[in-house]
Parts: sequence; C-alpha cells; structure tokens
Amino acid sequence: MTTSPRTTADAPAAHPGLPETGRSGADLLAELAALTAADLPTRGGNTTAYVYDSGRPEVREAAERAYLTMMEVNGLDPTAFPSIVALERQVVGATAARLGGDDSTPGIFTSGGTESIILAVKAARDARPDVLAPEIVVPVTAHAAFHKAGSYLRVTVRSAPVDPGTYRADPAAMAGLCNENTVLVVASAPSYAHGVIDPVAEIAADAAARGIPCHVDACVGGWLLPWLAEAGATVPAFDLSVPGVTSLSCDLHKFGYAPKGASVLLFRDEALRLDAYYACATWPGYTVVNSTIQSSKGAGPLAGAWATLQALGADGYRELGRAALSATRRLISGVEEIDGLTVLGTPEATLVAIGTDPAAPAPLDLFALADETRARGFFLQPQLSLDGLPANLHLTLTGVSERGVEELLTVLRECADAVRPLGPPTPPADIVDLLTQVDLTELDNASFAALLPAAGVDPAGENAARMAPVNRLLDALPAKTREVIVTRFLSALYSPYLGG
Repeated sequence: MTTSPRTTADAPAAHPGLPETGRSGADLLAELAALTAADLPTRGGNTTAYVYDSGRPEVREAAERAYLTMMEVNGLDPTAFPSIVALERQVVGATAARLGGDDSTPGIFTSGGTESIILAVKAARDARPDVLAPEIVVPVTAHAAFHKAGSYLRVTVRSAPVDPGTYRADPAAMAGLCNENTVLVVASAPSYAHGVIDPVAEIAADAAARGIPCHVDACVGGWLLPWLAEAGATVPAFDLSVPGVTSLSCDLHKFGYAPKGASVLLFRDEALRLDAYYACATWPGYTVVNSTIQSSKGAGPLAGAWATLQALGADGYRELGRAALSATRRLISGVEEIDGLTVLGTPEATLVAIGTDPAAPAPLDLFALADETRARGFFLQPQLSLDGLPANLHLTLTGVSERGVEELLTVLRECADAVRPLGPPTPPADIVDLLTQVDLTELDNASFAALLPAAGVDPAGENAARMAPVNRLLDALPAKTREVIVTRFLSALYSPYLGG
C-alpha cells in the first residue's frame, strides 16, 4: 500500500486552539485575563464555595513557586524522581500526626477528595474478594463521591436516612442496612451539606463489631477541625484515634489552603493501603504500579501542598482556624436575626446551611436570594431538597471570612427584604411535567439546547448568572431526572450549541 505525501494544501483548516504561529506570553496572559473576567473571585472570601483563601500573599507565592519548580516532575515513577517520595512522606506524615496517626501511619497523596474516596472504596472492596456483590453503607448526607465510586467500581451504595432535626447520621439506620455483602461503612466529619459531624465513634464501633471497615470522610474538615478545637470549639472525636476507624480522607486544598489537587488518604494499616494500589505487568511495556488512579501526574500539587504547610506552620493554621470560627459564629447569630431565614442543624465546623424558617409568615425563595446576593458580590451555593431534607444555601467560611462577615450579613438582610415579596419558589408546572415525560436521553445536544430557554436557562445571555428559574425547576424534579438533565446540560455546554 502506498500513500501520497501530504502537502500544505491538505493541511487542516486553522483552529483558534492552535495558531499557525506561536503567540507571546504577554498576549496569552491578556487573553486569560479576558476569559476569566466573568469567573467568580477566588480570593477575598466572597465566593463561599469552591475556593479557599488564606489571605496571605506570601504563602500563595511560596506555593506557586514550589508548584512551578516541580511542574515537570512525573509522579509516575518515584524511583526516577525520589524528591516526590520525600515530599509525600512529609505531607502524609504531617496530616497523620494531626489526625490520630503517627509517622508509621500509611497514606497516599491524591488529586482531591473524590480520588481519595474512590481509592478508599476500592481498598475496602478489594480487601474482600470473597464478596461477589459488594455494598457500602452511607448516610444520605454522604458526599456524592461515594456514589461516583459505587458507579465506577460496581459497588452498590445503600443510603440511610439521617436525623431530620440534627442532619447527623443515624447509627441504628446504618446498622440496619449492613449485611454479609457490606464491605465499608461511612461517616462524615463534617458533612458538606450541613456542616455537622456524624457520630463517628458509634458508627465505627458498630462496624468493627461486624468486622466491617469504617471510612471517615474528613475531606472538608480534616485539616480544619483540629484547629477549631484549639480555638475553643467542641469537636467530637472523629479521626484515626477512634477505635474502628480504618481509613480517613483529608483535603489539603480546602482548609489546608494548598493549590488545587491536594488530598491525603490515611489508613490504619499497611494491608488496606496495598488494596488501594494497582499494578500491571501483563503488557510488554514498563511494569505499571500506581498508588493513585492517575499514572502520569505532575508533582506540582504535591510541592504546592508541602510549601503551603511549611509556609503557614501550625501557628498560621491556628490563627486561620480562629478567624474562620469567629466568622461562623457571627454569621449564625446574624442569620437567625433575619426574618424568614434560619440555620439548619448545629454546624460544628465552618460550613453553614441557610434554610427558610418554617414559622415565618412569608416564606422566602432561597434561589432568588442566591441570585440577589451574587449580584451584590457574594456567591452562596444553592443545595436542592432531597428525601425530606429541605433546600438551602451553603456557605463555607474560611480564614479570610472574618473581615467580610458583617458586609455579608448586611447583603443577606437587604436581599431577603428584596425577594420577600416574591413568595416561595414556584416552578412552572408545565415544564416540570414535560421534563418528567420526555426521554431526555433520546435527544441530541442541539435538541436539548433548544429546550433550555423554555426552562429559563440562558447560558450565553445577559442573565446567565441568574439561576433561580433553573434551581426552582430542578428542585421540583426527582433526583434521577435531575441527574439526566445536568448531564445533558454539561454535554451541551461543551458543544457548540450554547454559545458563549
């Protein structure tokens, strides 16, 4: 078989993602600045989800320089780059020392909480090869990452109801779901949705009595709760010091204030960590052995996490913990003074869920409230209702929140007054009926995108940030229908049908 040589005339048409001639760094940074102009701010504390700001430029600079120094180092082979072993030992060791372990505690540095959780579930599953239909038991408030792990690993996830007043896991309900196929039970410290700590000791003790491992999801709270305890907060035991806890996940890119891509998964013993690993010698290339889901991975996040820990030090974290706790206490007291709003449960960290006061004469539309506060410079994260748990607005307060909490309360108060006349959320019944009857999986991206304006979605228009109509609609739909809609939306978003 012969082929003709390609000529310039045969070359693919130019694409903006690959210019014919390279561009200058200054030009690229200018375009990035333009592209990110509509993004939520990542510093200052006004974005109360997704980002964590220490408010210390010198710490960020140290992390950035360390990140860039190690950016080209490949974590695939620690024997080729021994620096990553030295750094990971320090980062994992520091995390273990604060969370009930010691220098001998085995752990893995991962890219984030979801990867840590998937590996924890994998380890528990692989530790029981005799169980052919493995299951895990979680409270309904457990992070979505456990459901993702179940989907990826073909592990059934059984969700137990929580106490409707405290939002904490119900140990008896969880125990009732355990059986001979249960390979793991889960507790949160705290749960992301409501900021409350599950009764870890009771859940772990029951699991141990049944011979079942217990994982504590401390992704958001693991590097926060110890500092809150030192600042005077009441923090129940939740870490590896609790009998029966066999693994724990802790993100350092949250309250560790490290660059994104930094989490630690700790194990009580080496055998369980080995079950999280993966090796493959059944191909003719180099023998693969991985501690994480990724193979090739830049060492930048590891170096950034190490540098952040070193630059802040224990004293720095103590001060940031104190400031976040102070801001949280002020926010809670202030919210309770706003007519129509209330704090759900009793937050034990610095995560707060704001709901509507059922005793208020005029119920508020929380989704409209979120839009109004965003227009005023504060992003609050809407959380939808589920299984009797009410819709709410999530706020994560960090070390920089103390300086802006009074302004936040003023904005909340004024925005609540502005949306109060709107009454409770009223999703369009005809659209709800349509979306529950149409098989959305049969639509292509273009057809799905054409439906969005009727649902109030305007991703490329001037009201793109106004999400209340969308959230009202999603809140009125069953969870499985929500999942189909948001999955299709994501697909359309990355296709050419939504503009922008």
